[in-house]
Order: sequence, then structure tokens, then C-alpha cells
Amino acid sequence: MTKTPTTPLHDLEPRTGTPSPRMERDEFIRRFLTRFRDPAFDPLSSELRKVADAAWDGYCNSRKSPRTRKAGPGFADPDYDLSVDWLAAQEAIRLAEQRYQDAESPLRVLLINSSPRSEHTCPGEMSKSYRLVDVARDVLHQHPGVEVNLLDLSRLTSEYGRQIHPCKACFSTAAALCHWPCSCYPNYSLGQVHDWMNDIYPMWVEAHGIMIVTPVHWYQATSPLKLMMDRLVCADGGNPDPTSTHGKHPKEAKQMEMRGWDYPRHLADRLFSVVVHGDAEGAENVRRSMSDWMQSMELLPAGSLAELDRYIGYWEPYATSHEALDADEALQEEVRNAARTLVGAMLAKREGRLVVPGAKLKQPRQK
Repeated sequence: MTKTPTTPLHDLEPRTGTPSPRMERDEFIRRFLTRFRDPAFDPLSSELRKVADAAWDGYCNSRKSPRTRKAGPGFADPDYDLSVDWLAAQEAIRLAEQRYQDAESPLRVLLINSSPRSEHTCPGEMSKSYRLVDVARDVLHQHPGVEVNLLDLSRLTSEYGRQIHPCKACFSTAAALCHWPCSCYPNYSLGQVHDWMNDIYPMWVEAHGIMIVTPVHWYQATSPLKLMMDRLVCADGGNPDPTSTHGKHPKEAKQMEMRGWDYPRHLADRLFSVVVHGDAEGAENVRRSMSDWMQSMELLPAGSLAELDRYIGYWEPYATSHEALDADEALQEEVRNAARTLVGAMLAKREGRLVVPGAKLKQPRQK
């Protein structure tokens, strides 16, 4: 969206004043070595110290992206050194977009289990969300020409090296500072690695339909789901060219936004379904917030039956909640209907039969 600048571009200085997070060498080394507390590492103490010294050097010199190459043609500044990690993520997204646009390719559903629970870590039991995902997956597999890609966010709690780092809110400095895909991670100097989002972005991009199944945690979405949601901010208005801001230069980004920002919707027109279940309170609000979030990114609701909020074992003991789900055959059928509705909308959209009320109306506000 285009804005008329009300502040001279040269006056757009970033606001600063928070305390520095930088640490001294001894504290850095101590924190680095705490990941090797297992006695199996004791014979390697001298080698680990050398590794810690190398890590300290990267930290001191803020080598966020130590491996780069020239951006090359197609970028605002072809001579800018871009992270090879970011370039690989961008290429994966480009190929995913080609798959999405290919009218001869299968229709793809990204099915998301948002519960952090599994029997492979502390809870010792699978989640009801995963069981509902299986119910939906069985229905989706019955439709020829539909592919299902499962994103199991419980892997964040049970799999080695799986992380989604938190959003740093670059967008709130300026839209142009938030790059698509996110360029905040990996940050090798801070040890912020193993970020899953570079794998997750193409999964969203190639999908024709998104189906999210989530429990309620303290009236809100689960931690893994919220981490992913926040990191998808770059998909909604994010800048696809980091060289235009020469990396993370806030003043350049502010000036760029105030000259006029087109707010690219990188995930627009995908269809969605959302299933929220709780045990006492909050399901309605979480379902509504999830639906509003996806619609704000210009994803399309598949239909009323594709959005569901229900309670399993309402105010009953947690120990018998799986038995409560076994008995609730109506809920299981509602989940099947949500999946069927999503597929029906996807087919209608591909065939040009999907009618979206208000689709051609112009939004009067930015975003």
C-alpha cells in the first residue's frame, strides 16, 4: 500500500536505548560448554575448549552469516553478499510456488498437528490432536489427485535439533526489514541454528489447502503453533529482496516503506480449515483467532463446516480423555466433514467454480 510520507525520509532514525545483551568471554564459554555436561564428553574437554574458543571468535565478530555469495542478477544490489542459507531457502520457495501454480499437479493439503505432546518424550502418550489429524488424513487420502503433507509440530519437543526460533519483530521497525523468507536465522554467532522454518515455508507455499488441528493451551494456541505463526509474518507483506535494505539496516527499510510499500501477500488464495479442541474453555476464541489470522493473510475459508471448535471430555479427568475421544463419534465425523469441505473447496477453486464473497472489493485500510 502507498503512503504519503509525513516525516522527512532523512529523519527516520531508529529508536534505541535498551541494555546491551553482549556478554564477557568467561560467561560465553560457560554457556557454550553447558550443552556438553554429559560425562561422555569429559575425555574431549581440551577439544571442546578449542571449539568454544572458535565460537567465541564468531560471537565477538558477529559473524551471523559466515558463508555468503554475491546476490547476482535479479536483486536490487547484485554485488551484495547474501547468506547461502537464505539463498537456498529462497530457491526452495521458488520451486514450491511453481508446484502450486502448476494446474496439472496434484492438489496438496498441508495437514498440521499443533500439539507438542507425544509418547516419545515426557508426556508418555500421544496427543488427541494427532489422532484427529489421522482421522482427517484418512479422508484426504480417499480423494484421488490429492496429496497430503503432514507437519507434526510435536517434533519440536521430541526430536533432536528441531527448533523454531522466535520472531524478532523486524516488521514493526519497517515492513521492508522483514525479509521473505526470514533472514533473521540462522545466526551462527549467537548459536541460533537448527531453525525449522526454512523447511516449513515451502510446505505452506506449495499447499493448495491448509488444515490446522490444535488443542487449547491456557486459552491460547500452543507454543509450537504460535512460534510458527509469528515466523510466518514475512509471508504477509515481507520483502523478497534483502539487498534492497542491505541486510538489516533499519533506516534504509524505514525509508523504503515510506516511499510506498505494496505489501505482497505471498500466501494469498490458499484455502484453509481449522479444528480446535479443548477440555474446559477457550476453544471458540482460539478457533476464531486462527481463522482471523489466516484470513488477514488473504487465505480463503473453505466453508463453515471446515472450521470447528469442540470439547473433549468436558471438565472430566485428563487421564480418561482418550477414552472420551473414542466415545465421541460425532466429533470424529465432524473432523471428517472439515476435511471433505476443504477438498471440495480446493476442487471448486481449481475448476473456477469457487465464489468468494467480497473478493473483488478494495480494502480501505493498509493491510
